[in-house]
Amino acid sequence: MNKYKEIKFGFGNIESAVKELKSHNELVCGSFNGQMLYSDIDDLDSAYVKITGKTKAEFDEAERIRNEEYEEQQRKHQEAIPELTKEWIEKGNAILDEKYHETWAKCVPIRLDDLYQGMELKCCLDIVSELNKGCSLDEAKTIIEGQGHSGMSFGLVCSMVKSFCDRGQEFVSYARL
Repeated sequence: MNKYKEIKFGFGNIESAVKELKSHNELVCGSFNGQMLYSDIDDLDSAYVKITGKTKAEFDEAERIRNEEYEEQQRKHQEAIPELTKEWIEKGNAILDEKYHETWAKCVPIRLDDLYQGMELKCCLDIVSELNKGCSLDEAKTIIEGQGHSGMSFGLVCSMVKSFCDRGQEFVSYARL
């Protein structure tokens, strides 16, 4: 018979789970991210090692480095936006009908400065290019499905295709089936 009473952790992090374990006056255990933690065995470092493969200090240092790298990447991207804007406007102008050029030029810097950092610009142009060449809706749907979108980026790309392609509305209606 198991000498541990199993508890359920509420929402929180590893520290709150260990604190919860230690707050009981009896032997308890609980599953955190698929790892069983025990009130009489696990301290903060052993829980971190079980769950992340690193001690708390190692984990914090890895997170600090990851955050610094992310901030550096963000800074470099921000610095590149003026040049990227020119590049993407040119790419769009080569693919889009002339009537869309002015709106595309306004859209590009906004998209470059958002969460996806302009990823959706390429996705949109890849689809519009093929639609403009007369591909089938099924072929265009295969393109967007192969781009690896979340629900949000899928919706954004569909909105852009609809805005920058004469066949956009027809494509969006088909792609959302």
